[in-house]
Amino acid sequence: MIGWLSGRLRAKHPPTLLLDVHGVGYELEAPMTTFYELPGVGSELALFTHQVVREDAHLLYGFAKEKDRDLFRLLIRVNGVGPKLALAILSAMDATRFSRCVFEGDSASLTGIPGVGKKTAERLIIEMRDRLEQPSEAVLPATTVSTGGFAPPTDPRTEAVSALVALGYKPAEATQRVRTVAREGMASEELIRSALQSMVK
Repeated sequence: MIGWLSGRLRAKHPPTLLLDVHGVGYELEAPMTTFYELPGVGSELALFTHQVVREDAHLLYGFAKEKDRDLFRLLIRVNGVGPKLALAILSAMDATRFSRCVFEGDSASLTGIPGVGKKTAERLIIEMRDRLEQPSEAVLPATTVSTGGFAPPTDPRTEAVSALVALGYKPAEATQRVRTVAREGMASEELIRSALQSMVK
């Protein structure tokens, strides 16, 4: 099991990034909460990882924070929740907000995430309540987006739409949301973050 990787960030195209570890390129998928914290391409980077071995592929998932990886591992143990849906949940909200949704029984916020229907939201609330710690009352500050001088190879709006589609949103909905929140000069990570916030209240 690969639990940690440290190397140089070679590419980032949400939700996928490429990490060069001593000349070996590891392709990882990561939630947007991790992408918001990534440095620029070419920078050194260390990530907590979770490895999934399937008959047709070996998949790696990367996380900036250990608590996000821990939550990912808890989520994929819930019946009906696979890695893709777990990434979508962690992209829509951080671990603290997810815990609040669970303990407050806020199924409405959870059903705003693609792939989470009413039954799945109720299952998450019931099953995760015994696995999570009660969230503190303190409100965590918003994560600052770090672009690190990264110049995306495509238009930021196009990349933002592609990332949302990869997370499970329908192309038309993703396009509309990005168009609604887009402002001049916004990087793709900012567009994705704003679009996700507008989808999950």
